[in-house]
Amino acid sequence: MGIVLKSRVGSPWLAHIGSGGCNGCDIEILSLLTPRYDIERFGIILHGTPRHSDVLIVSGPVTLPMKGVLRRVWEQIPDPKFVIACGSCALDGGVYKDCPQILGGVDKEIPVNAYVPGCPPRPEAIAFGAYKLLTSLLG
Repeated sequence: MGIVLKSRVGSPWLAHIGSGGCNGCDIEILSLLTPRYDIERFGIILHGTPRHSDVLIVSGPVTLPMKGVLRRVWEQIPDPKFVIACGSCALDGGVYKDCPQILGGVDKEIPVNAYVPGCPPRPEAIAFGAYKLLTSLLG
């Protein structure tokens, strides 16, 4: 494993994109920054721009209007890049999967490295999903 990957795994920056849905997952992702969970103490920082991020965390199903946006955001993340699909909507479309504007889960558009199920998933589950992704990269 290269030295660049080791350093990025040790202190990953996450970019978050909500591609639709009810925003329940977005609230749970942002609660990771509160003093109760304080994910920043582990070196994981939620960053505003994908150009400086290592991991893209996506919540919500892929909708027709967000399809191109999601692809462009994913392409802006420098290599090596990783994706976490957060919530049942991001996994397979969730409760919206039969709607005409919904294409399905995030893996229909971009490759996904980790899945966090739940509607919405608890903050502990999201943190554990990020942990499992990072430890799997270390070997």
